[in-house]
Amino acid sequence: MGEPYALDLDEAPFWRSLMRITTALPRALEDQFLPETGLAITDYGVLVALSEAPDQVLRISALAATTGLSLSRISRVVNDLTRRGLVEKRKCAEDGRASNAVLTDAGLTRLEAAYPSHLARVRASVFDHLSTDDVRTAGPVLARLAAALDATPPTDDC
Repeated sequence: MGEPYALDLDEAPFWRSLMRITTALPRALEDQFLPETGLAITDYGVLVALSEAPDQVLRISALAATTGLSLSRISRVVNDLTRRGLVEKRKCAEDGRASNAVLTDAGLTRLEAAYPSHLARVRASVFDHLSTDDVRTAGPVLARLAAALDATPPTDDC
């Protein structure tokens, strides 16, 4: 009798491929993106989340949840983006203990400049290797996996 948690012959290659993608894809995207734009993929994700938020403002904890980063990681990223003038950090009016991240005009300009390069790299790294049917089939599967992760309370690395 096999291990109770052993992966079967379909699960094992799926899992190995998924692990390869989750480690190699961000690195592949960032290798050229960072030198071209001065933004790490994490920076870009934070700027996108802020650009899509009402008034381009999010509470730091909401920004962490939106980006999938821990509170300590999002604080470091926001502090770095603030130092670079791309984001402002402001006290939350509703709760003086909390802070909001606010996208600056410079941050929006940088995001808009990086957008075409990022999309070109995403297309070349992912979508150029998939058919329309692949995308339609895989999209809901990946959405379910993402939703399951969102339902799992994150742990902070503090």
